[in-house]
Parts: sequence; structure tokens; C-alpha cells
Amino acid sequence: MISLARFFRRPDYRSEVTQFIDQMKADAPTLESRQRAGRALLWDKPAQLAEQREGNALGQLAQPAYVYQNEPSKARLQSGAASQPAGYIVPQ
Repeated sequence: MISLARFFRRPDYRSEVTQFIDQMKADAPTLESRQRAGRALLWDKPAQLAEQREGNALGQLAQPAYVYQNEPSKARLQSGAASQPAGYIVPQ
């Protein structure tokens, strides 16, 4: 019985993309070192953990007890209607 891995194996197959990349590397031997230098400019930097912690602490807000409840407006607070449900009409 032939195993499936052996049946589907194509040792001589190289995709067009692989052939293109290999040809590009052969044409420009310094390509990979230039790519690494470009990456080092933006990404390969040590983390600045102290500054990140400070920034995170400054950006945190207190979580309200019920997150889906809107805060009453200042006008409702001043009129004393803040204790009434929204849309409640005070009888006169």
C-alpha cells in the first residue's frame, strides 16, 4: 500500500513564486541584507516598558458599575429630574 504522503509528493516541483524569489535573490545578492537593515530601522528595537506602563496608567478610566447606562446630563442633574427615568414627565 502506498502512503498518501508519498503518492502526492512532488520533489521536483517548484512554484512560480519560489522560482521568482530565487531568481530575484540571484540577481540582487545584497537584497536580503538590505531587507534586514530596513526592518531594523522600524521594528527591531528594544521595548520601552517603563514608558508603556506610564502611558497605559494615564489612559485608564474608572469602569462604571453598569457600563450600558448613560450618564445623566448636567441639566437633568440641576433640575432634580436625574432620579426619574428617561422620558418620565413630572406632573405639574
